[in-house]
Amino acid sequence: MKATETRRGENMTTAIACASGSFRVSFVNGVLSVLEGASFRADAYAASSASVIPAGYAALGRIADLKGADYWKHFITFLEEHNFDASQGVLKGIEVFGPLLRDNLFKEDVPRFLISTSAVVTDEAAQQTQGEKARRLGQRLLLASRNNDRSWADQHLASHMFGTINSEVVLPLTPDNLGDVIYASTRVLQSWKIAATIEEKPYIDASYTCSCPAIELAELGFNNVIAIIPEPGTVYRDIFQSEVIPGSWNDSVIHFVQPDISLGDIKVDYMSATPTGLEAAFQLGEEKGDKFISWFMARDMGS
Repeated sequence: MKATETRRGENMTTAIACASGSFRVSFVNGVLSVLEGASFRADAYAASSASVIPAGYAALGRIADLKGADYWKHFITFLEEHNFDASQGVLKGIEVFGPLLRDNLFKEDVPRFLISTSAVVTDEAAQQTQGEKARRLGQRLLLASRNNDRSWADQHLASHMFGTINSEVVLPLTPDNLGDVIYASTRVLQSWKIAATIEEKPYIDASYTCSCPAIELAELGFNNVIAIIPEPGTVYRDIFQSEVIPGSWNDSVIHFVQPDISLGDIKVDYMSATPTGLEAAFQLGEEKGDKFISWFMARDMGS
């Protein structure tokens, strides 16, 4: 199933939004694998933080190359090799898995691909996020998120989307800046020691402004947005949980694919996971993906 490239109002278009979640994105990976196995290709793929590389491989129709949960087990190895320095682990992952994306995402026959990031827009925040104060600030923002307080983010950050097709609201994603954009999208303040910049401008993890770019895809005019979320329950726009992502936005319908349980229950947390937990999370994603694609295709045939 492949939707054709169209403008709003001509034919139905479909886009897939993949949420952040560090190791919990193994669930997202499982869903994407089932969609690819069913020959389901979207018109666009957008991703936040840890979901960027799996979503990029899905856009290429190459998600099987990640070999299921093995992709996530590699990151455990990368972290161990670098004494659990998250920055070095992610950079190693980009080094290993990034070349396929750089060489293929920008070809004409590939679906549109977008990456969400959080731009640091004030000098004060640049000093806080790019230096020794970053870890403490990250811990403070985690506490703020528990109180749904996004005042710091409102003052100092802006959500920036980079894409292979740019526009007034989408910045250009290119082979030259791809690695920097992927790293910037993952840079959690309390865990990543190495600062992130794109074209010499400071950025931090996408989740501070956009945990799942579903609304962003709806605003670009895609009629059906499939949001893959590695958490049960209500879906929020960012880590501060002050704005819910609704089931529709303007003329677009947002469909959610989520687990029924917290992945922490199967030993998959944000910054730690067991190999068996990763396998279980991936398989849960496969199960949910299979149920969704059966429903989605039956719905289309019935309409």
